[in-house]
Amino acid sequence: MPAMLEVKALRHRFGTGPGAHTAVEDLSFTVEAGELACLVGHSGCGKSTLLRCVAGLTRPTGGTIRLHGTEVDGVPPELAVVFQDYGRSLFPWLTVAGNVEFPLRSAGLDRRERASRARQALDWVGLADAHRRFPWQLSGGMQQRVAIARALASRPALLLMDEPFASVDAQTRFELEDLLRRVRREQDTTILLVTHDIDESVYLGDRVLVLSSSPASIVADLTVDLPAERDQITTRESAEFVALRGEVARLLRHRAVVGEAS
Repeated sequence: MPAMLEVKALRHRFGTGPGAHTAVEDLSFTVEAGELACLVGHSGCGKSTLLRCVAGLTRPTGGTIRLHGTEVDGVPPELAVVFQDYGRSLFPWLTVAGNVEFPLRSAGLDRRERASRARQALDWVGLADAHRRFPWQLSGGMQQRVAIARALASRPALLLMDEPFASVDAQTRFELEDLLRRVRREQDTTILLVTHDIDESVYLGDRVLVLSSSPASIVADLTVDLPAERDQITTRESAEFVALRGEVARLLRHRAVVGEAS
């Protein structure tokens, strides 16, 4: 059986000539079905470019990306993306339910099925009672929950998340992290999440893929040996968490120093 996601020798270069910039270089990894894998790297290292290539939003200049063994050429219908800027991703003139249902229209689902999926997804993220409200009536954390619900309603084979919690306060971030782990466990969702936050990558992930400085490549693939049930306080205080966080930090610091030296 092929991996859920296989990225092989991926390369992407912006522009040509002296002003060209290589954002991703010879990058390879796989994600198995049901995994939550975190890509962690410094700001500007090429994380978002990588995710856009995986999502089919940017055509890479080299390498291959396969989903279920089929090469990605355009945006796959069984894939969903949650971006960092939740405020711009929601339609202010649609209700919460309308926003969640919107992508389902292009999938050819009838009104009853769209409404059923929207109710279920909003229940997963704890917003069942907010379905008639509008995005501008919600807090930032609640808006991001709507964006997550919209992605989950399509029941994607793979959920891509680009620093989805970077724009919310610390307490809301913790709540959304726990929400993501719960929904992922209950729905057996496969997730690839990009972040620059070391603690977040260790707390959320089954694996942490450490990226080099630009151009991005994989420098380490670390298994997160933490219990499936995690707590924002006790897990982060555990010796295992502290040790892995330190290892990721050392890898990132070393690669940054090497990049500056070169």
